[in-house]
Amino acid sequence: MAARLKARYDSEIKGRLKEQFSIGNDFAVPRLTKIVVNMGCKGAVENKSRVDTAARDLATITGQRPTIRIARRAISGFKLREGMPIGVAVTLRRERMWEFLDRLISVALPRVRDFKGVSPKAFDGRGNFTLGVREQIIFPEIEYDRIDSVKGLNITVVTTARTDDEARALLRNLGMPFRGPRPGEVAAEGAQA
Repeated sequence: MAARLKARYDSEIKGRLKEQFSIGNDFAVPRLTKIVVNMGCKGAVENKSRVDTAARDLATITGQRPTIRIARRAISGFKLREGMPIGVAVTLRRERMWEFLDRLISVALPRVRDFKGVSPKAFDGRGNFTLGVREQIIFPEIEYDRIDSVKGLNITVVTTARTDDEARALLRNLGMPFRGPRPGEVAAEGAQA
């Protein structure tokens, strides 16, 4: 069964983007490639079990077993040696990617306290979007009683868009709640005043 967001992309959003950016070829229309979810483990140097709990939480959130990230070089100020585990990461593709993005947009982000939308400026110049989440407990899969500490995570959405504007339009059409008015709404509000 295809993911709900993927079906919506194929039926409506792809055509809308093709028309908006005057794209002739269907394969040139911006689409999602992968989503990378990354969680750092604060205090993993002193307590090795923090990496295991972070891996468990990330596996619960994404539905895929994470890889453990290790330090590439030693940093004496942090008591960190080369080869020590410092975080966990997951790369989601295909169905899992679409399911995760759907849950992020429709369930997790609305659960953020005092949520006013995500920054529309968090693009890297090549059409990729990175979002930082302060607490893993916004995901309903995480049991609040089982966590030892609240950890943040970074979510990077990698697209085939050539520009940030194309990627912003893609994510906005998928339902990403960006801060501020949608393009075109500014003129409508100014006409009413």
